[in-house]
Amino acid sequence: MRQLPNMHDVAEVAGVSHQTVSRVLNDQPHVRHETRERVLRAIAELGYRPNAAAKTLVTRRSRTIGVLTPAVAQHGPTRSVLAIESAARQYGYRPLVTATAVDRGATLGALRFLLDQGIEGLVVIAPHEHILNAISDLDPGLPVVVLQATGRDVGTGVGVDQRKGGRLAVSHLLELGHTRIQHVAGPAEYFEARARAGAYLETLMAAGAPALPVIQGDWTAESGYRAAALLDPDTTGVFCANDESAIGLIRGLAERGVRVPDDVSIVGFDDLPEAAYLLPSLTTVSQDLERVGREAVLTLTSRLDGTDHETAPVEPMLKVRESTRRH
Repeated sequence: MRQLPNMHDVAEVAGVSHQTVSRVLNDQPHVRHETRERVLRAIAELGYRPNAAAKTLVTRRSRTIGVLTPAVAQHGPTRSVLAIESAARQYGYRPLVTATAVDRGATLGALRFLLDQGIEGLVVIAPHEHILNAISDLDPGLPVVVLQATGRDVGTGVGVDQRKGGRLAVSHLLELGHTRIQHVAGPAEYFEARARAGAYLETLMAAGAPALPVIQGDWTAESGYRAAALLDPDTTGVFCANDESAIGLIRGLAERGVRVPDDVSIVGFDDLPEAAYLLPSLTTVSQDLERVGREAVLTLTSRLDGTDHETAPVEPMLKVRESTRRH
């Protein structure tokens, strides 16, 4: 096997000391421009890549953050992970991502794996009680930032104001004159589903409108499709816990001859990229998950670097489209 070039090889080709090569690699000042260029040419010629493990031994910092995400095919966690990865690199850290099944044993195993890699901090996408319980049980002993579980007593919480998003959705239907409003909920064990269902009930109570039976869903379009057969006959507005269930509901209602929005107005939550292109286009609550990911990394790296960063819930936004109309 071809032996990989090292720093001494670069120094020999560039005609400098290995200390000078180190200063160039670490972008330190007091290196002449011509010398820096010569070192960079030698690095390119040899195909030299710095040894991260060796650098960790010298600096005693891995500059690596762990990212734990549930192994679910859902839009929210995927968007958040991409934003976290991008932001981590922007702030000079390497993200190490691992996915876990949503149960205590699998989560503990994934956490131990990340801790064994010498991470300096941890970002956890924790939509479910099992994940938070595993973090508390293990007590990783390093800074932890938790997404999607704001208000929980584990690490520092970062996320979208879910209750405000739910209030925006239900208030929009009320403002359009709907008073018979139902909710297709997400899984009860998920923090976001609980918050959105709670906002549904609170907003109707504050308006003096009746709360119709909540239809239990599971985030999927299929559960929304099934909900079409369970709607109260007098329902004129529906707040779905996410866009996928709203998409299924629209299809299920169409098969029963119920028109959206002429007969029933529907509001979703998430603002999937496809939401604006449905027929009718979907009124929904948009949550800036890219910003959530950036806030999580900025909060964590500020703690690691000894600086302060104030974080606050990210504000959701209502996107009004064609699936709602005045009653």
